[in-house]
Amino acid sequence: MTQLEMARKGRSTPEMERVSTDESMGLEDLRARIGEGLVVVPANKSHKGLVPIGIGEGLKTKVNANIGTSPARCSLEAELKKLRAALDARADTVMDLSIGGDVDEVRRAIIEHCPAPVGTVPIYQAVIESGSPEAMSLDSYLAVFEEHARDGVDFATLHAGVTREGIPLLSERLMGVVSRGGSFMIKWMTTHRRQSFLYEHFDEVLAIARQYDVTLSLGDGLRPGCIEDATDRAQIYELKVLGELATRCRESGVQVMIEGPGHIPLHQIERNVKLEKEYCDRAPFYVLGPLPTDIAPGYDHVVGAIGGAVAAGAGADFLCYLTPKEHIGLPDEDDVRTGVIVTRIAAHIGDIAKGIKGAREVDRQMGELRTGRDWDGMEKFALDPALFAELLQGESRDDHCSMCGRWCALKVFESSFED
Repeated sequence: MTQLEMARKGRSTPEMERVSTDESMGLEDLRARIGEGLVVVPANKSHKGLVPIGIGEGLKTKVNANIGTSPARCSLEAELKKLRAALDARADTVMDLSIGGDVDEVRRAIIEHCPAPVGTVPIYQAVIESGSPEAMSLDSYLAVFEEHARDGVDFATLHAGVTREGIPLLSERLMGVVSRGGSFMIKWMTTHRRQSFLYEHFDEVLAIARQYDVTLSLGDGLRPGCIEDATDRAQIYELKVLGELATRCRESGVQVMIEGPGHIPLHQIERNVKLEKEYCDRAPFYVLGPLPTDIAPGYDHVVGAIGGAVAAGAGADFLCYLTPKEHIGLPDEDDVRTGVIVTRIAAHIGDIAKGIKGAREVDRQMGELRTGRDWDGMEKFALDPALFAELLQGESRDDHCSMCGRWCALKVFESSFED
């Protein structure tokens, strides 16, 4: 049985127990949320050595790191270095988006070396093996999906919400479709003049997901690729379809979360989160960014962190990182590490805003350490201890820093009350 089915029967799993401890949430409360579909625990039965996490309502906001090969750069060694960088920076999950080289070898190596949940997008490999989007078939897709499931993939992005009815709504857009999976399905539908096989045969996908307990991450194939296209009719149409599919997932005992935009102006982010929670019955929301401006290539990890903090504070549950290479090229291990760190900052800011248990306490502890000029203690509590230690090299560890020296405001304030 899946985590969802076990929870509905009132039975706990080792994975639930681990999440309950890590989140400081009562096991009965957690189990109830999993049973309602408000929390997912991506945990494929075939993923050996998995350290489970929970994603959803009332839990800490989680962070995903995307890695994977491209046709221009296909190195298993490089991908394992990126994996290690992501894990060292404390990413909660990793997605393998490989589209170049031996994608089976890369995926299996990542799963073998990754104790965190691993996600994939099976349609990428289905198209690669078919030779083109239009040559793909339901059978070829299902074969790839089941192969990923057998290998131990914990969650998989599925673009089943991209349907024929949504295509005419794209005519008003500046950028059209920027989702690779979404563009593949549109190419297939326009070529064959048929409805999406993923939508029409969704039950067959669900059967595989349920067998291995693969959490489905319903992909936003019509997400906006620039803020000009944000919250338009195509995006909202697809979101409503995803809500219908999420209901079918839960009815089938399959865990599900919803993917979201994308490029969204800052003042529209909260509305987008609320719409997802309304249309998808409070399913966990997994957002890319969001990016509230389009003009900062090289700094899109910062832009995404700004949008991610707002989204998390409004109720988003899962943030997909961006790196400095977003919209430019394939990230390296340093880009991966930077992307994870800034997104973890965004997640923590969001957790403070939505009152997640324990989130604010660590900030209080940092305040106490700064008051006492306890540099060793500050390093311990810093979100990025390595950078903190690096920046301290050559600095005095006295009871003041080199910025203020003897004119430290804290010292002056404390001296005001000395006898």
